[in-house]
Amino acid sequence: MGLALIVDDDADAAEMLAALIESEGYNVATAHSLAEARKCMALQPPDLVLLDLHLPDGSGLSLFGEQSLLCNAQVVLVTGHATLETSIEALRLGAADYLVKPVNLTHLRGVLSRVMRPSVIAAELQSWRQSLHDTGRFGHLVGRSQPMQRVYEQIARVAGTSVTVFIVGESGTGKELVAQTVHDLSRRRKQPFLAVNCGAISPHLMESEIFGHEKGSFTGADRQHQGFFERAHGGTLFLDEVTEMPLELQVKLLRVLETGTFMRVGSGVERSTDVRIVAATNRDPMGAVEAGALREDLLYRLNVFPIVLPPLRARLEDIELLGQHFLRDIGQREGAPKQLTAAALQRLQAYQWPGNVRELRNVLQRAYVMAEGAAITDEWLPTNGPGPAIAPRGVGAGAPAGSDALSFPVGSSLADVEQQLILRTLRHFDNHKERTAAALGVSLKTLYNKLKGYEANDAAATHGK
Repeated sequence: MGLALIVDDDADAAEMLAALIESEGYNVATAHSLAEARKCMALQPPDLVLLDLHLPDGSGLSLFGEQSLLCNAQVVLVTGHATLETSIEALRLGAADYLVKPVNLTHLRGVLSRVMRPSVIAAELQSWRQSLHDTGRFGHLVGRSQPMQRVYEQIARVAGTSVTVFIVGESGTGKELVAQTVHDLSRRRKQPFLAVNCGAISPHLMESEIFGHEKGSFTGADRQHQGFFERAHGGTLFLDEVTEMPLELQVKLLRVLETGTFMRVGSGVERSTDVRIVAATNRDPMGAVEAGALREDLLYRLNVFPIVLPPLRARLEDIELLGQHFLRDIGQREGAPKQLTAAALQRLQAYQWPGNVRELRNVLQRAYVMAEGAAITDEWLPTNGPGPAIAPRGVGAGAPAGSDALSFPVGSSLADVEQQLILRTLRHFDNHKERTAAALGVSLKTLYNKLKGYEANDAAATHGK
């Protein structure tokens, strides 16, 4: 398993930690001062250094300035005086993780399971950068624009640490892809990556989903349930739209971040968890604090390493790469490759994309369906002008006389207007449901449900006669 060097002036604490690490299969050496640590590392470079912060001849952090000694070792800070500030400073200097005395065996095992030589991570990062140069992809992200290059550099700096990451960006910019990329480049990559959208879970169920519950803890709890913190143990938990989490639950999340422990709903037993948190929001964080949607102390605990994801309108030069990426995936699924024409690409690059990358993907999916040949023209692409971005020719206001134009008397119900528009559009496309759904901007499932409802209403009206 390699050599672990424990640098701690407390002989009893060092001996106890050495016994724990030896039980995990490591060879262990100990040093009780900086001078002794330097001598040990010069004689035999360790694979892992567990470094106390306060030593008799100086701060343990000073060793980070002697890279020739640390060489290819992973450093873990071990201290009984840890604060958020000192931990962040150690991680910034190059520590892979930190442990607080008394050392929790579960956390220690988690750290040991993630030991990876810095040279291995550096080589992998270089491979990812080469992929960016060759294909325009960095992990799960696509684009070569300067705003995205800055995001990639931030990911490269933070992924190999255990720092909490806070991603801020508009809806549809790809915050979950950033979180997944951070995980895949981290030492936790072999463990689970779980994503939870805090805005999509009922506030009444959120605590149970995140922390789990015991059988019989509330009405309907007919079995024990493991929450996200248990299922993501050793890996990464992505909390999307964290500002939508109820305030009383934010208090419990803060406690987990500070202590590494939690309790299931209906249980009085504390459980340990070793999970890296990546959080995200589409709101201005300080604005959410001022509005009472986010606790200020939780914001400071989450916002250790912020990453601001640019909107698509700030990286329009990536449209071509993104378009090729999405159309390649769609073509592989559908069995027929299609390409954007020059006019179509120009239209896409001129659009402002309020829905960001998610909107681009959906627009290309519809345009793919609507294109009759291998070339996707600008006919079905959105513009920044007024009116619907995608509408079938001859359907809607402004259509020439004798076309499929529709008009409705004032006072018509929205349901009647919607039904006439759907049925007329379906007839316009010769009952081709996929093209009709694409033109109307709805899913095929929604169209089927609407048509089924109309048939049921007609059958009921006929039976009533």
